Amino acid sequence: MENYILILLCIAAFAAGFIDAIVGGGGLIQTPVGLILLPNLPVSTVIGTLKIPAFSGTSFAAFQYLKKVEMNWKLLGVMMALAFPSAFLGSTVLTYVSNDFMKPLLLVVLSFLVIYTYAKKNFGQHVEKTISARTQILNAVGISFIVGFYDGFIGPGTGSFLVVAFIALMGFDFLHASANAKMVNLSTNFGSICLFVLKGKIIWAIAIPMAFSNAFGGWLGAKLAINKGNSFIRIFFLIVVIGTLIRFAYDVFFK
Repeated sequence: MENYILILLCIAAFAAGFIDAIVGGGGLIQTPVGLILLPNLPVSTVIGTLKIPAFSGTSFAAFQYLKKVEMNWKLLGVMMALAFPSAFLGSTVLTYVSNDFMKPLLLVVLSFLVIYTYAKKNFGQHVEKTISARTQILNAVGISFIVGFYDGFIGPGTGSFLVVAFIALMGFDFLHASANAKMVNLSTNFGSICLFVLKGKIIWAIAIPMAFSNAFGGWLGAKLAINKGNSFIRIFFLIVVIGTLIRFAYDVFFK
């Protein structure tokens, strides 16, 4: 592999880590760039290799959030324990079937999400205290299974879906949603990584340099999100979700 290809992959990994640390959606950059620059590799090998930098960047971002943002460890314990096997299952299914049939559905979901977030100005700006602890636990179980499987099976936009789930179903604001989403995303990434390692789908010579780049981007993005707060994260969230929407629209109508 040419050196310039690895440099471009590392640049993409940095950008992905930066965006993912703020609102999720780093896979929107990293995944297509990897598939374009590594056309001779099987798709499952590219996806498996990219899971390593994704995990690295999420780890550094999560560490920054842990130092500044209060976490609900009871909820996180439940969600991380369930998200791991769900992502493992999703990645297992991916090795046998195509995920293209889900993209039209995601196009509709993302369109609704953009409209709702833009129209509802106070969405994610404050912590919602009317949701009971029992309801939060039940919602946490559902989120972990569904989003965990989604991350293993499809991937791009997982962090953004987690942020929305934490806001809409758990009553968090954008900052706390982003922080807690990172911890769950760590678990989903690790579940997928275990599957891809067992299948021998990871090229470490590519994954490790990208991991350092993604980690630096994740560290920087998390610090910016913590300093800027909810309003900044909301705007960034809209930009990333619109980008994800365009990506899926391209896959559905033109690819």
